[in-house]
Amino acid sequence: MSEMSRRTVLVSSIAASGLAMIGTSSAAAPRSGKAGAPAPWGAAPSPRQLAWHKREQYAFVHFSINTFTDREWGYGDESPKLFDPSDFSADQIVGAAKAGGLRGIVLTAKHHDGFCLWPTTLTEHCIRNSPFRQGKGDIVREFEQACRRAGLAFGLYLSPWDRNHADYGKAAYIDYYRKQIVELCTRYGELFEFWFDGANGGDGYYGGARETRKIDAEAYYNWPSIVSLVHRHQPMACTFEPLGSDLRWVGNEDGVAGDPCWPTMADHKPSQAEGNSGLRNGPLWWPAETNTSIRPGWFYHADEDSKIKTPQRLVRLYDESVARGTNLILNLPPDRRGRLADPDVAVLQSFGKAQQATFSTNLAEGARATADHERGVAFAATKVLDGDPDSYWSSPDAIHTPQIVLDLRPGRPFDLIRMREYLPLGTRVTRFAIDLDTGSGWQEAATGACISAQRVVRLPAPVDARRLRLRIVDAPVCPAISEIALFRQVDPAGVELPAARPNDVLPPEAWSIIAAPAPGAEALTDDDSGTVWRVPVTDPTQEVSITMKLAVPVRLRGFVLIPSRAVMTDAAPPKRYRVEASMDGKTWTAARTDEFSNIANALTPQRIVFPSSPTAAFVRLSLIGLAAPARNMAIAGVQLLR
Repeated sequence: MSEMSRRTVLVSSIAASGLAMIGTSSAAAPRSGKAGAPAPWGAAPSPRQLAWHKREQYAFVHFSINTFTDREWGYGDESPKLFDPSDFSADQIVGAAKAGGLRGIVLTAKHHDGFCLWPTTLTEHCIRNSPFRQGKGDIVREFEQACRRAGLAFGLYLSPWDRNHADYGKAAYIDYYRKQIVELCTRYGELFEFWFDGANGGDGYYGGARETRKIDAEAYYNWPSIVSLVHRHQPMACTFEPLGSDLRWVGNEDGVAGDPCWPTMADHKPSQAEGNSGLRNGPLWWPAETNTSIRPGWFYHADEDSKIKTPQRLVRLYDESVARGTNLILNLPPDRRGRLADPDVAVLQSFGKAQQATFSTNLAEGARATADHERGVAFAATKVLDGDPDSYWSSPDAIHTPQIVLDLRPGRPFDLIRMREYLPLGTRVTRFAIDLDTGSGWQEAATGACISAQRVVRLPAPVDARRLRLRIVDAPVCPAISEIALFRQVDPAGVELPAARPNDVLPPEAWSIIAAPAPGAEALTDDDSGTVWRVPVTDPTQEVSITMKLAVPVRLRGFVLIPSRAVMTDAAPPKRYRVEASMDGKTWTAARTDEFSNIANALTPQRIVFPSSPTAAFVRLSLIGLAAPARNMAIAGVQLLR
């Protein structure tokens, strides 16, 4: 398909699905329907995007074959008989998510290994051929019903990449994939989100071919037609990730949005940096979803029980995502029982209880609001306090930088200030400032860019202020502020996590690097992710081999490769690996060969488990090719797993 015809399909698909693509000219924009209301400005959300913004935070659930193979990416050759949770409970998982204040679940119905968690007849690589419920089970159905019982929204993830399917990379697979989408969109009630992963193409089983298959994702999938297919069956489901979808990736898997993080974007596939920050006054309303896991991995690994994010870390995560106007999708990986582990549940309960207590009382209630400019009675300053998301304060068209003052009730200290814009009129405020008067005049307390869906400003300490002033410092049009609310953070209770397993990782003194192709390899063993070993690479298939000697022979379980967390323009992590073990440093036995999982985008530690556990006195790690075009290979660390 030509680029012109692809663009035509994209625009037609977006128009058909009701996505608001409002231009910057107010003459071309629809009015809000209120007499005397400001004209919309710039791009604005569709009804389904508007509903999505209100969800704020929800859960991801990664549960599949990888849970039972202790891997992050399955190869596609795993037997369905491996999937056998001993005590599965969707209600336990959904209940824990709800206790954590999460408002929905997005379930991985199929990950890259191709194993389907619903009893599809399109493939034999599915739950029908597993021992679960004697082959009569349907994990997707049980999650969907549990969500309905709990009052949570339900969504699905369906990996476009399928390392099991024999036709992947050919036209026949696209027909198969579209049929999978239709099954999921028509069998499980209303969906609020449909997630397409960006990892596509590479090594796989592919029906026994065991080869590497590359695709041009944009041309192969024809994303506009895929997005349109979802919306045809699920008009309120926001699609995630490719150009033309409703939601964009925030550019990292740490759950950290840019500051600011604009909901508008340019009309092209973004770089990681662009996805993280957005584009002020971009032509597309394409808001960011911030994704991360409560554990280091996306699937459950028993040796990560001590590495769960604490409730205090989740509060900071809220500040780095939801408070910047994005939605947080927090991954909760069930264990081999088919339940969340006890420490994960305890963390969610502590976090959820603290956040509910924090935001249950708006300390701005009873305040008096005045502004230096008001558009009229329907848009008075008091509208920011009325609790109605569809009312807002605004100034006359010619006044772009008005101020609003809240006279506060005494004895109500606060440390969180939440502001919202009325999104149907677009993101109107470019920069703002907050001043506080504690009895000795105005003092500037905070400045920032972008309010949009919401902006939560955290003060260093609680303040008992007499007055609060919001100044619109820079805006191309008059503002439309629907809320100013004040809260005081309740600290979450501490949760004692399991002790780290002492024998999981070989200490650095138990092994050493005896051969490497470039100087500086000691950075791999210093337990500091900030120090990076860089190796010049001239060939995209070039191998970089490291030989390690162990102080005494050890039975090895696997290894961890730690990429640099920095997004680099001249360096990239390796794409593939080969590991060999030896007792004498001369005769080598293959331990495992595969590619790293989504390493270029995620930049997360790659935990590799060997199919068997060789005893070795020497280990040779060959890193093959680059995961992204660059001149250097960059690695921050290597760990050996006992």
